[in-house]
Amino acid sequence: MNIKQLIAKTLVTTSLLVTTCLAQADDQNTLGRTILLGAGDHGAKIPLLICRKADALKVRAERNLNLEKIIVTFNNGSTKTISFYRDLKKDQETQWRGFGYKRCVKKLEVFGNSDGSRAGVKVLGRKK
Repeated sequence: MNIKQLIAKTLVTTSLLVTTCLAQADDQNTLGRTILLGAGDHGAKIPLLICRKADALKVRAERNLNLEKIIVTFNNGSTKTISFYRDLKKDQETQWRGFGYKRCVKKLEVFGNSDGSRAGVKVLGRKK
């Protein structure tokens, strides 16, 4: 009887651990940060040291800015341009923009202008 109870308790404990890990899997993480200057045609590059898996991204403004687009480079060399063309106030976020499925992000390039001399941008990734 003791062995059966021990096995049952072990199974319940491991199932609880697995379900809590799966519940935390749908979270967001910071892919990178950069600063946009007053005006310019060049994008602010965010190179990632390691490949970060994400299925969507959104942008959080740390100051007022005009966000145009983000070019995402994936691990296999392909790119995707995500257009925003909107003004963001301080601490405002965009909606999630999906890639279709989970992909490995290698580099980000943010295009936009700041209202003042410079504006900070934080790019967040979501993985399910």
